[in-house]
Amino acid sequence: MSGLLAGKRIIVTGVITQASIAFHVARLAQDEGADVVLTGFGRLSLVERIAKRLPKPVPVIELDVQNEEQLASLADKVAEHYGDDAGIDGVVHSIGFAPQDALGGNFLNTPWESVGTAVHVSAYSLKSLTMAVLPLLEKRGGSVVGLTFDATLAWPKYDWMGVAKAALESTSRYLARDLGPKNIRCNLVSAGPLGSMAAKSIPGFEDLATVWDERSPLAWELSDPEPAARGVVALLSDWFPKTTGEIVHVDGGLHAIGA
Repeated sequence: MSGLLAGKRIIVTGVITQASIAFHVARLAQDEGADVVLTGFGRLSLVERIAKRLPKPVPVIELDVQNEEQLASLADKVAEHYGDDAGIDGVVHSIGFAPQDALGGNFLNTPWESVGTAVHVSAYSLKSLTMAVLPLLEKRGGSVVGLTFDATLAWPKYDWMGVAKAALESTSRYLARDLGPKNIRCNLVSAGPLGSMAAKSIPGFEDLATVWDERSPLAWELSDPEPAARGVVALLSDWFPKTTGEIVHVDGGLHAIGA
């Protein structure tokens, strides 16, 4: 078997629609030789239906990252697919959520309950997800890859999701520090805006998209998640064996130019 991920076992979270980065990560990972398991939240039947569009059949495991029981049982459910003694080589964190009152220019009035939800689901879950599958990851060493959106700037209308992304980026660095001795890498891909379901739920998303149209050195396509997905797959592979705690920008170069 040939391919960038030949023989690797990868868990991919966050597949909601065919337009999601996570879907294209799963597709490319399969194309590159990986055996993929998906997790889904909420409308599991929708995730299962979308999963049928992948090149090969995949199991779908229910996972709410705020549900401690589901986190505790995740490794066992994955092991049911791969075998009790088998490990995994990578996990993709493509999870983010903020209540509507934490977005759209309401920054000064957002209550802690909504802020707490945004940080829990979008940032803390990187740690809880990684720890849930750590017994499988540490058997083979491997790669944790998450998805972020540039947290160095205060973007219009992004508000507390921007704060949550900053927390996600810091969480990734601390995981890289603590899991390095176990030969586990933790990196993020910072993608430009994409017309996914999650992005379209952000009030003022069109304003963000306009920034990329006007400023990105490389032409940026809102409808094309594949460049970001390729970045994730590359970080899952053995081609970055000594890279950890890093944020790889797949944003057309806008981070280098500024908004």
